[in-house]
Amino acid sequence: MVPIGNHPVLWHIMKIYSYFGFHDFIISLGYRAQVIKNYFFQYEIINNDFSIEFGSRNVHYFNKHAENEWKVSLINTGLDTLKGARIKRIEKYLDSEVNMLTYGDGVADINLIKLLEFHKSHGKTLTITGVHPPARFGEIVEENNRVLSFEEKPQTSVGLINGGFMVFNKNLFEYLSNDAECDLEVGPIEELTTAGEVMVYKHPGKWECIDTERDQIYLNNLWTKKQAFWKAW
Repeated sequence: MVPIGNHPVLWHIMKIYSYFGFHDFIISLGYRAQVIKNYFFQYEIINNDFSIEFGSRNVHYFNKHAENEWKVSLINTGLDTLKGARIKRIEKYLDSEVNMLTYGDGVADINLIKLLEFHKSHGKTLTITGVHPPARFGEIVEENNRVLSFEEKPQTSVGLINGGFMVFNKNLFEYLSNDAECDLEVGPIEELTTAGEVMVYKHPGKWECIDTERDQIYLNNLWTKKQAFWKAW
């Protein structure tokens, strides 16, 4: 629920998916579950101008938000539950053989249609999106201890990391359990990797996540300046 502009980062992530035609969301809740529930339960009044007649409690909206196609299911999966168990605990709510999955803190200028097509092309259980992490520190260029320049560390100077935009087949649930200690990366993904069931979709574009206050300030500045690279809608 960390805000970017007037909306939480969760909203921005959902808008990315919605732009590519994915409108049915299941949110696995834990920490601050009530805050997230309240946000979506009150979505109409938060995101529209309105008048209210106190006597009758009639509400008239002056405008309409653009998320009318969204269906959002809010499922409490435990306060201290690890990611693998959170996914397992929403299994009964999934009808599709192929599903998309992401964390709640990262945005990217990723084409989700191409990601899904890539997943379907190889037939493996899981596809993760490989991204180059953003440069965190500048690089000092020196010669004989004399500083020649300060250079921004190029984004491609380090290897790929999991950017959090994933696609999986339902047989992933065979590797998960309802045990709150069931993680995703440690254990299940390791087993799937050993079995040759994990593929990586290499995203050459931009990606950022909110790990620190510095990240939040950076993304808010991009949003304010209308330079948000993830805003396709």
